[in-house]
Amino acid sequence: MLSTDSNTRSFEQLPTTVGQILLVEDEENIRETIAPALQSEGYRVITAADGQTALDVIQLFKSRSQQASSLDLIILDIMLPGINGIDLCRFIRREGATVPVLMLSARDTEADRVVGLEVGADDYLTKPFGMRELVARCRALLRRQRLNSTDPQGALLTCRGISLNPEECRVTVRNEEVSLSPKEFRILELFMSYPRRVWPREQILEKIWGPDYIGDSKTVDVHIRWLREKIELDPSNPDYLVTIRGFGYRFG
Repeated sequence: MLSTDSNTRSFEQLPTTVGQILLVEDEENIRETIAPALQSEGYRVITAADGQTALDVIQLFKSRSQQASSLDLIILDIMLPGINGIDLCRFIRREGATVPVLMLSARDTEADRVVGLEVGADDYLTKPFGMRELVARCRALLRRQRLNSTDPQGALLTCRGISLNPEECRVTVRNEEVSLSPKEFRILELFMSYPRRVWPREQILEKIWGPDYIGDSKTVDVHIRWLREKIELDPSNPDYLVTIRGFGYRFG
């Protein structure tokens, strides 16, 4: 199933408003509740009822990436027929897409939230939820994405075998290029810009996820672990991203 807020024109022909959102949810009553709430805020909403339809939409937008029309946010239910939300999110990130992903789920265990974050979701919302909270989280994710895309790029950062080029979004570790997600890149850039400074988890959240972030603070720990796996010789005994027990993290 695929639809938009227009019954007469296909979604690729519609001009964007304050943001274009793909809502992937198999429960029709939830789709029909969320979509109008977002449309009333000025967002263009495309809906898909299963993972394969959502994948088709994402690939269509990717093929038209040079045009003005683009996806600004994906709201993704975990339990979907066919391709589930976890696999779909993993595919999105493996393809290098940086579009924010808000994951929805009826599961509320810490393990479920961590899995969602580990495959690349930017936020995680448990059902049932209020529309005001959903809209607020969407606003926050879109605001941070806009800020990230307009932030001025700094000079090359180097320290102890690591080089970070903000202009090219490239990182080399011991002369080998490593692939980082946008959040991982920004965390490393923050740490390398202030070597030896101790960063509490709350400050990292504010700097990287923004002051409006209302998700799970454990996402910082998850991203730090990912970074260690990519830049440390021994992730279990880190030399770069050091934990300062009771305070936070520091670089070096």
